[in-house]
Amino acid sequence: MIDIHSHLIPNVDDGSKSIEDTFIAFEEAKEVGFTDIILTSHYKPEYYETKPSKLTFWKDKLQEVIDTKNEDLKLHSGMEIYISEELPNLIENGKLLRLANSKYMLLELPINSKVNYLDYIIYYLDTVGIKPIIAHPERYVIVQQEPKLIEEWIKKGCLIQCNFGSILGIYGSNSKKIIKHLLKNNLVHFVASDCHSKNGIYLQIPKALKKIKRLVGTEKTYEITTLNPQKILNDEEW
Repeated sequence: MIDIHSHLIPNVDDGSKSIEDTFIAFEEAKEVGFTDIILTSHYKPEYYETKPSKLTFWKDKLQEVIDTKNEDLKLHSGMEIYISEELPNLIENGKLLRLANSKYMLLELPINSKVNYLDYIIYYLDTVGIKPIIAHPERYVIVQQEPKLIEEWIKKGCLIQCNFGSILGIYGSNSKKIIKHLLKNNLVHFVASDCHSKNGIYLQIPKALKKIKRLVGTEKTYEITTLNPQKILNDEEW
């Protein structure tokens, strides 16, 4: 499997708090079957504004240690970018990272409110050749209230990434209900960990996989955990 959403670079956001915790999480990821992890630290204006160069530096140094141990795990750079009206300027000024240096960009929306300029952002990204992936929409109140929004976003060019934890009820019953609906209706392109720490979601991935397979089958589960994420690493057209 390939994890396209994680917060395992230490001390840059609300994720991993130490290098030791990061490497424990890497071990947990390997044990449940992940071969690649994209390190998507938060980028949120006025809260988390880590420079891309710092994130790629950390990715390279962490990879060096993994390679020294002869372990089979490949790291990639990225960001989970909180949507804002400043997004075009941030892109033009080189402040943001795409996923694994591809055309794909992971976007986070507000949990509790609607983004009135979302259509503009989607249109802008298309004009500059960026394919948006909406992070964990099953957690957003507007989606819980109006699930058909997902179909509209997909028609406008977005891809959808859900969290493994949602199928387990980690984010509440509403998120669990929505991810089931999205999976059953073939509206999920990726399932990822959104891992923030050691002893976290990676340990529960096998349980989540069983639930997903019961809903959509083994072939579809493989598609949204491995085949589709591989398209990001290969920078393939969708």
